[in-house]
Amino acid sequence: MTASALPETIDATAALLASGDYIAERGLATAVFLALRMGRPLFLEGEAGVGKTEIAKVLAATLDRPLIRLQCYEGLDIASAVYEWNYSRQMIEIRLAEASGSASRDALAKNIYSEPFLIRRALLQALQGEPGKAPVLLIDELDRTDEPFEAYLLEVLSDFQITIPELGTIKAPEPPIVIMTSNRTREIHDAVKRRCLYHWVDYPTAAREREILARKVPHAAARLSDEVVAFVHALRAMDLFKAPGVAETIDWSNALTELDQTSLDPEVIDNTLGVLLKYQDDIARVKGSEAARLLEEVRAGVGAAG
Repeated sequence: MTASALPETIDATAALLASGDYIAERGLATAVFLALRMGRPLFLEGEAGVGKTEIAKVLAATLDRPLIRLQCYEGLDIASAVYEWNYSRQMIEIRLAEASGSASRDALAKNIYSEPFLIRRALLQALQGEPGKAPVLLIDELDRTDEPFEAYLLEVLSDFQITIPELGTIKAPEPPIVIMTSNRTREIHDAVKRRCLYHWVDYPTAAREREILARKVPHAAARLSDEVVAFVHALRAMDLFKAPGVAETIDWSNALTELDQTSLDPEVIDNTLGVLLKYQDDIARVKGSEAARLLEEVRAGVGAAG
């Protein structure tokens, strides 16, 4: 069984993403379209919670391809990201051979460094996908890794191949769709970026965020959705340590509907700010009189728009 065909136009790409409940602005849809058509990795930067990771998930679902995710972190190495040898199984094989006396040293060495003893991690799995159904490879939060790991990625991104000294070079029969994300906690090396198409994923406009809520939280009251979006946009205009992303907007809307809210009020805002904001200093700054003031502005704006 082959995967779904790649979209032929930017509009078809936007429609493909929308079929997975991802509402993309034109620039993002263009970047995804070009990455798919040109077979180039797509490097996405932006604040946490704006939907970078979700793009890979939606592409995997809508194109009917496996999603392979490499979650990056400080100290990530080849053994965790690419491959390692199954040392415990190799030791068992060695002891069985010694006990039976049936294998020469050279034959044993060749045997234990073969495919059955290889543990494939995310990057190697992504290069060994089925023909006609290459996976979507998500390299998430690359900015959390160390620079030496970035250097290792160059071979993977340049030629879609990995060299294993004991086995040789393994090259992808069909390159995976590669989505890389960064929250920009540090700059990624230019050599990696040059091998990718780039797009900055920004916070959505109010109209697009309302459309996102209509998809993700369809059971929310229309007035509640309007007020939630307006309140979140007001918070993003403040100098907070961490402004709420789209993910937090969706979570907050879901939480408010669980509380049977059809509109915002000062008390419910104060009681649920922990869903929206993740730092106590931000919560303390907004809670109380500031939240009430923002709500008055929101109500005035929503009322005028209505």
